[in-house]
Amino acid sequence: MTALGATQSDLDAVETIVRHAGTSFYRGMRILPPDRRMAMYAIYAFCRIVDDIADDPAPFDTVLPRLNAWRERVARLYAGHAEAAVERVLLRAIAAYDLRQQDFEAVIDGMQMDAETVIVAPDLATLDLYCDRVAAAVGRLSVRAFGDGSAEADRVAWYLGRALQLTNILRDVHEDAGRGRLYLPREYLEQAGVPLEPHLALAHPGLPAVCARLATAAHRHFNDAHAAMATCDAKAMKPARVMAASYAALLGKLEQRGWTRLAEPVRVAKIRKIWIAVRYGML
Repeated sequence: MTALGATQSDLDAVETIVRHAGTSFYRGMRILPPDRRMAMYAIYAFCRIVDDIADDPAPFDTVLPRLNAWRERVARLYAGHAEAAVERVLLRAIAAYDLRQQDFEAVIDGMQMDAETVIVAPDLATLDLYCDRVAAAVGRLSVRAFGDGSAEADRVAWYLGRALQLTNILRDVHEDAGRGRLYLPREYLEQAGVPLEPHLALAHPGLPAVCARLATAAHRHFNDAHAAMATCDAKAMKPARVMAASYAALLGKLEQRGWTRLAEPVRVAKIRKIWIAVRYGML
């Protein structure tokens, strides 16, 4: 019996997308039982595909139809129709774990936010919406595949998605500025007297205080996510705990480096990642 009852060729096609993405996600999810693992791989493959569409440097009027085509594919999934390998595995995952249509649609909405405009100093409400769409929505799909579809698991996704995305934003401030983007919140920048233009912001002495303030918000979300996890199915939350610990370690490394050397890359040592996995019973 194959995972999710899908054909082996479809499973292989999905797994190839995840493996070729070159992230630690492929190895990290291998600890899950086969059905849940392949559901997560299919969710990741979907996210990878729509993210690649949004990242296409082509004019937005050629990108939007491709994103809308995926909206139509998602709608067809919930009508019971699937055409390609990723869709066919997703269809089975949806049936097995009650994955919700609005969460897939939210992911596409988040990708569209990035594709249709160059995001520069969004206000807090817009930043929060962006984090919800590109991160928390993925979390809401993931916790169901992990084994907990409760309202408390949705709270985990809400807080953890924001914590992870704010950490990503802090890690990538310098790189994003090179692409003319600045995801730090407008209110924080203005209150610190930091210009809203990305390259000017990088050189301003008030920027470290803005980054430190956003890091404090990320820590608060990590803490709230852990509190919500305590009320959820412990086994189902193991992957979420590992993800939270890994990103919290990254945030700590960023803080140790400081906010004046933003061009200096930061990574969590491999031994640290292994220790985290062992601590939470994933190895």
